[in-house]
Amino acid sequence: MKLRHAALIIFILLVVDQFSKVYVKTHFFYGESYTVLSWFNITFIENEGMAWGTKIPGEYGKLFLTLFRILAVAGIGYWLYDSVENKKSIFLITAIALIFAGALGNIIDSVLYGVMFDESTRYHIATCFPENNYGDWFHGRVVDMFEFPIYTFENVPNWFPFRNNDGTFTFFNAIFNVADFAISVGVGILIFFNKKAFAPAKN
Repeated sequence: MKLRHAALIIFILLVVDQFSKVYVKTHFFYGESYTVLSWFNITFIENEGMAWGTKIPGEYGKLFLTLFRILAVAGIGYWLYDSVENKKSIFLITAIALIFAGALGNIIDSVLYGVMFDESTRYHIATCFPENNYGDWFHGRVVDMFEFPIYTFENVPNWFPFRNNDGTFTFFNAIFNVADFAISVGVGILIFFNKKAFAPAKN
């Protein structure tokens, strides 16, 4: 696989990722949910950029996270370039391209969205490039929207750690975006096609 093919994968994913985020951000109230199918919802939430909405405490926690992720993406970018130059397997290059695109997509939110939008609330839909933005550079929140409540278990015991307040448990209850999906698929390729991904380079 040539570098331009990997770049095309990255470009397409970034366009789809950012379009979906900007659309949801400027058309949905915060927390609003639209049912597409019984097992698929579009639900608008935001997070600080870590898994499950985890935050790094302190005044500079968010800035540290964003800068760390930028450095990580730079490293992934070099890994991608080196893999293409050394003619590594198509599995490995595709996986790295997916991970790179996903990480970069979420970094765009973290770097730009704080100054691009005003606050999303349950009573206000955000506008783009407002007079009063909700944050600063490198302090944006990542937009998530895809929810797949595949099945809900009723009367879940109290000791179950992921039990909802109404006594139910929903599988699968994570809310994610296109960038998260790309990262997950890339990592999945590395795990399940490990031997093919890390096969010796072709001459």
